[in-house]
Amino acid sequence: MTDLKILTDDPFLLQYDSSEIQIVSEFLRTWLPLLSNGLCGRCAQILSNRINSLFPAELGNTMKPSHSGNNSAVMHYDNCDTHSLGSWKDEAETNSLSSRKDEANSWSNPRIVDTADYSRDMGLDLFPFESPTSRMSWADMIQEDELAVEEDCDGNKQSDHGDMPRRKTQLSRDKREYLRFRNVKRKRDFICLERINGKLVNILQGLELHIGVFSAAEQKRIVDLVYDLQEMGQRGEFKERTFSAPRRWMRGKGRQTIQFGCCYNYATDKYGNPPGILQHEVVDPIPPLFKVIIRRLVRWHVIPPSLVPDSCIVNIYEEGDCIPPHIDSHDFVRPFCTISFLSECNILFGTALKSVGPGEFRGALAIPLPIGSVLVLNGNGADVAKHCVPAVPTKRISLTFRRMDELKQPVDYAPEPDLQGLEPLCYEAEPSKKSTTTTNDLANNKKRVRIRSEES
Repeated sequence: MTDLKILTDDPFLLQYDSSEIQIVSEFLRTWLPLLSNGLCGRCAQILSNRINSLFPAELGNTMKPSHSGNNSAVMHYDNCDTHSLGSWKDEAETNSLSSRKDEANSWSNPRIVDTADYSRDMGLDLFPFESPTSRMSWADMIQEDELAVEEDCDGNKQSDHGDMPRRKTQLSRDKREYLRFRNVKRKRDFICLERINGKLVNILQGLELHIGVFSAAEQKRIVDLVYDLQEMGQRGEFKERTFSAPRRWMRGKGRQTIQFGCCYNYATDKYGNPPGILQHEVVDPIPPLFKVIIRRLVRWHVIPPSLVPDSCIVNIYEEGDCIPPHIDSHDFVRPFCTISFLSECNILFGTALKSVGPGEFRGALAIPLPIGSVLVLNGNGADVAKHCVPAVPTKRISLTFRRMDELKQPVDYAPEPDLQGLEPLCYEAEPSKKSTTTTNDLANNKKRVRIRSEES
């Protein structure tokens, strides 16, 4: 971080680095029209002057990072500490909000929006499970409202508002991560009955939807990287099979893909290779940022630690692009998952999906995929029901993480060392007690059932 001297002697501001204050001032300048709405001219000017006094705009211009290099954004990710998502926060602090204002105005504001359940997570430091910090950062300030609710439940209210920032620093990163983990919404009770071989079958058994795993700030950082990777592919900087951009010859046929870890052949290619993982083709390895995502998925109980993904496919949709009905190849084990970015869309399930037009399909059930959500496919949801993504109404990005069958891995495959030995987040004492109580209740209920059976 830059060690410029803060232009004030206010004790409160002296707790923060100049780069953090710069981010705050730019954030407030961006929102000044809203903050000053309804104020008289004098009050609006006072508010503006106070915001400008935090960090003068002309000084901020001298601190903006350079993006002149073609691969500057990718290099930032390559150099980050890939074992800690807190390291993403450091980069977020270095890259000011104004440094990418033009890009943000063009796409991020209308599309990268959290669902209502977790929109308050904007700006949270990522994977905050390192050691606690003695100084509160801008990321901590952003999450004050959310954490205040949790602490109020514990009876830790303080009446002196000036002490609030100091009180927040007492929460360790472990605790902050646990609070976010606990707020993830999980739906596992999907039901869609279809008759198969004369029997009614829930074709969605095994399907899970997790909402709130990624905050809006995290989503933006991921999408930024995807666009950087797309540009690298268009410039021919990847191995031959990593990036694919088919010519858009009809509606729904323009989806671009980037494959990491392995190359999956969707149809017999010009060399006569059948559909499946190409064992003698090499693609680029999983980027460090995507490994961080994998660790989040395992740590937050989305993907089991025994089936850590070792491949990823990025799908970049333009308006009207689609994915036709299919069941994922058994070259990949179950479960696998897909994460949605930029816009919400429907995924359609059914045993007999039908095409009703270019990019349009009819099936048993459509499930909305909120922005930032993780859909896990397992059981009947992965192996009995087909699924497809009809033509998307606007730009969309998805990341699909899968684990290869050991017999289908490329001949030169080597496991990623930093994806070995991953463990899910351990529950704290209070949730464990609740879990124990629930288990005891279930055991008692089963005992009552046995007693009634014996009496009858």
